[in-house]
Amino acid sequence: MPDGNLLAVSDLHVVHAENRTLVDSLRPASDGDWLIVAGDIGEKFDDVAWALRLLAGRFAKVIWTPGNHELWTPREDSVQLRGEERYRHLVELCSEFGVVTPEDPYPVWTGPGGPLAVAPLFTLYDYTFRVPGTTTAKESLQRAYDAGVVCTDEYLLHPDPHPGRAEWCRTRVAETEARLAAHDPSVPLVLVNHWPLVRQPTDVLWHPEFAQWCGTELTADWHTRFNVASVVYGHLHIPRTTWYDGVRFEEVSIGYPREWRKRGHPRGLLRTIAPFSGEAPVEARA
Repeated sequence: MPDGNLLAVSDLHVVHAENRTLVDSLRPASDGDWLIVAGDIGEKFDDVAWALRLLAGRFAKVIWTPGNHELWTPREDSVQLRGEERYRHLVELCSEFGVVTPEDPYPVWTGPGGPLAVAPLFTLYDYTFRVPGTTTAKESLQRAYDAGVVCTDEYLLHPDPHPGRAEWCRTRVAETEARLAAHDPSVPLVLVNHWPLVRQPTDVLWHPEFAQWCGTELTADWHTRFNVASVVYGHLHIPRTTWYDGVRFEEVSIGYPREWRKRGHPRGLLRTIAPFSGEAPVEARA
């Protein structure tokens, strides 16, 4: 069995100088270490390329899935592709560096804690994590605008050629669900998505209006329908371990400097996904 650990991180946000320094410090402890990068490396194409090139040169394998920031099209970016074209261009970039994407076969981790099939997902969101008390996406969005809590995606994440982000989400969910259903159930999965697959992690957000940009109800049962060992996600900038239906969920964000300066990095910059050395809380065991 190969040596090493299956590690994970997300929300690198290398546009910030302090975060760029942190990313430059990331190194494997073993030649066999794999690294999951669960989205939000940065907004500019060149920044994403810098980080993926760096990490792919250090870790035995890097597995990436996009966050919303990679899908933005800022005016000052050298790459002005939008929506699906931008995503496909990022996939091509990953191919140059040997980085695994949601378009590739799921690699199988055979090191300690394995075998595990690592499945990078790209599902987006469809505004079904609505503000409590609202019944439609339109009403929920209006509540967010009224509260002044509006994700920058509304201005910079273009869904072209799809009619909207919700429609793009539903297309991605259908394609991803089909691939998961076709996976050999004898090999447990590590599901990797930038957005949480269930709504519960958003319950602790300071601004509940923001939850509608955090996922879709369409993925709520994936961790129980499929043979899932663990779920890795980011986006919320609330790094922690939680358990739902006996399945471990790992939020692995670094986040913005203003956030990690306050909380530090008590569990390190990289989270170990396998082997898992902890124990499920009694109420979460299957």
